[in-house]
Amino acid sequence: TQFVHTFCGTGQFFIMAPAQDVDVPKALLQALDKDGSIANSANFAETLGVDHQVVVGALNSLRSLSMVTSTSTVTQGLQLTEEALDMVRQGSHEARVFAAVPAEGGITQAGLMAAGPWAKVGFSKAMAAKWVAVDKKAEGGPRVTRACASIEDQVQAQLGQVQRGESVEEKVLKELKKRKLVTSVSLTTFAVGKGPAFALEVAKPEADLTAEMLQSGEWSKKTFKPYNFEAEGSVLDGGYLHPLLKVRKEYRQIFLEMGFEEMPTNNFIESSFWNFDALFQPQQHPARDMHDTFFMKDPARSTQFPGDYLPRVKATHETGGDTGSVGYQCDWKLEEAQKNILRTHTTAVSTRMLYKLAQQQEFKPVKYFSIDRVFRNEALDATHLAEFHQIEGVVADYNLTLGDLMGVIEQFFKKIGMTRLRFKPAYNPYTEPSMEIFSYHEGLGKWVEIGNSGMFRPEMLQPMGLPKGVTVIAWGLSLERPTMIKYKIQNIRSLIGHKLSLKMVRSNPLCRLDKE
Repeated sequence: TQFVHTFCGTGQFFIMAPAQDVDVPKALLQALDKDGSIANSANFAETLGVDHQVVVGALNSLRSLSMVTSTSTVTQGLQLTEEALDMVRQGSHEARVFAAVPAEGGITQAGLMAAGPWAKVGFSKAMAAKWVAVDKKAEGGPRVTRACASIEDQVQAQLGQVQRGESVEEKVLKELKKRKLVTSVSLTTFAVGKGPAFALEVAKPEADLTAEMLQSGEWSKKTFKPYNFEAEGSVLDGGYLHPLLKVRKEYRQIFLEMGFEEMPTNNFIESSFWNFDALFQPQQHPARDMHDTFFMKDPARSTQFPGDYLPRVKATHETGGDTGSVGYQCDWKLEEAQKNILRTHTTAVSTRMLYKLAQQQEFKPVKYFSIDRVFRNEALDATHLAEFHQIEGVVADYNLTLGDLMGVIEQFFKKIGMTRLRFKPAYNPYTEPSMEIFSYHEGLGKWVEIGNSGMFRPEMLQPMGLPKGVTVIAWGLSLERPTMIKYKIQNIRSLIGHKLSLKMVRSNPLCRLDKE
């Protein structure tokens, strides 16, 4: 027989017996019909030979139908663990160790340890009780022998007392708890009485009124479950916005408020021509090496380029063309420009849009922006990934100056809540002058770089065919850095990639930038 567990309490002794095939709800109703009440649900469970929780479940079901009533009582008591129940049946670990040691000659310590999982603890307890002794210098290794002729298994007897609900000395009980053989538990029992809808048969009420019931008239014979108008509906799973999408939405709204038009950025694959050459980036530039750029295997090359534009780009690279520049004074190779890559910046999109603008019969000033993914062959660490999002703003008009660029940038970052800005001269192959943008970080107490900017060079703009006097200013920053600062994320790999926590995506708060 396998007992589920044993429980004893003040004046009561409960045994949770193995579950049987018993119709517990029916047995409850029959007992109430015969005796009028049930004083203790645990005793009733013992009588039926079922676990007490089975009776509690049946009781809750009948109570929901108003067939029974109940009042609860919490009783404190002791419960034997599975290990203790095994000791009650077969003896304590130390007694089993003593029995495993032959009266004559003893047994090797290694052989004793292999006798069972109880051997290690039992050997320690038997040694402490001086039931056995060890000869560490014995031939063939340490040997265990009996130190006394017979023993009395007090632990087994004490556990039996607990199981029978008898009182046990506090010192003994403390030791049994220390060995994790006995635990203190509380048992909630119920006194059960008849309810207003008491009956010997359980008539489960109908939850729905169906068309068939109405047509047959069966509805008049049915009992219907009352509606619970206070019950909450089930929680529906829905989509959740990633923190990057929330911050992106805020930046996009700022651009739209400033009158910018969003550029189409749906091409992740770009030719080296539009990504590098059209920006007047030399073909020998380190950024075009394989350790910085992802090159495509299939399709490996592009063949479609504007027929009149490509020769002008080639001439500008080699000699400066009609721009007044001397170019890079090197041979420009078409096969290098044809190589397909994963775009390294969204400025490739800006280049296409500016070329398209130059083909219009009448030039009209424009303000463009884009927020999308770019790819760099970089070493991965807490702040760098091989792919990230770039935010870019571009303004094209007549006679724009560096002051216009600084003014637009200050207006843009003011809407984000950054008012303390500094500009530092920098170098970019396709902008001159170029500036790095810094903002004072109140939390860190220092100036932090937040973006890059500049005015596109004539060597980039004139081959496109833009009218003379048209200048283009631009600036850019990443989307990940402000998102990490906003949501206090230390490692970028916790924001994007396989280490992303879906729990974080579901629970991250709304994004509210400190706009002015």
